[in-house]
Amino acid sequence: MNYENLFSPVNLGALYLPNRIALAPMTRNRATPDGIPFPYVAEYYLQRASAGLLISEATAVSKQGSGYPIIPGIWTAQQIEAWSEITKKVHEAGGKIVLQLWHTGRIAHSSLVDGQPVSSSAVAPNLELFTATFEKVQAETPRELTAAEIAEVVADYKAGAEAAKAAGFDGVELHGANGYLIDQFLRDGVNHRTDAYGGSIENRLRFAIEVLKAVIEVWGSDRVGIRLSPFGAFNDMSDSDPVNHFVTILKALKELNLAYVHFAFVTGVNEPDGLKTFREAYGHNIITNGGYTAATAEADLAAGLTDATAFGVPFLANPDLPERLKDGTGLNEANQATFYGGNEAGYTDYPSLSAV
Repeated sequence: MNYENLFSPVNLGALYLPNRIALAPMTRNRATPDGIPFPYVAEYYLQRASAGLLISEATAVSKQGSGYPIIPGIWTAQQIEAWSEITKKVHEAGGKIVLQLWHTGRIAHSSLVDGQPVSSSAVAPNLELFTATFEKVQAETPRELTAAEIAEVVADYKAGAEAAKAAGFDGVELHGANGYLIDQFLRDGVNHRTDAYGGSIENRLRFAIEVLKAVIEVWGSDRVGIRLSPFGAFNDMSDSDPVNHFVTILKALKELNLAYVHFAFVTGVNEPDGLKTFREAYGHNIITNGGYTAATAEADLAAGLTDATAFGVPFLANPDLPERLKDGTGLNEANQATFYGGNEAGYTDYPSLSAV
């Protein structure tokens, strides 16, 4: 099959992509307890620089937002220095990379965030989490952020955006999906507030808009994206009316002229007409992700439903995924045992076609 659309260039805001293939953000837990990416993380991203766009693994903007063990951060000089080596390698290979800014909110254990986890509301997720010593325990009840504390978190995101610029990234993506802090404000399954940040969808959107505007002050809107998961149940999330709520959200985001909106979908499970409805509501650049093959990505691109496709596990196991998709070459099988934590094994040692 000739994947004409998948391998055509596109401009997502100020980001020029030579093809429509993106590396999806994937947590790999290859950082020190202080949130500093290990040196070999640079090799991991370098190997995948043939993507039109690399979206980094989710990266915490503060200690308070760092809810998993050994995940990277972007709030210290040492973290910035480590990320600088990564962006340098990617750029030397001709690639582009944006940093995904993350605050885990209630998806955190107190041993990791030096205090009670925080959220939009004091609603505990019904799941188990890891402690700083890798014990699995029931999630704690978070503390509801005050309005003054919300302003401090917005400032943390802005500082993260500034640090990403200092580290040499090409832009940033806000992690507004999968049950983390921004999503905890957006969806009424968690957000039970009665102030200006709760109740109506316009109020629940307020935090995300404030964060976006703060980050745009640093980067300009054409180098800022946001990831959303309208139908996602991950991390014990729910919404009473996801289609109508997210149509309202997208219409508001449309006014900001972002580089893109990135949907974390799962192919075949979503609301059947969800993507079409959201495309019509938003009308600007969209990246889709979740269970795609080259053929299904090409079909959505050809139908005008999306502008680029992010691949996760296939890219994890195939550093030269664009070449393999273009040639129809077989794919390496991913080793799930090495997804989270460990060393170079199952991380930088997947063979490329040139090594076979």
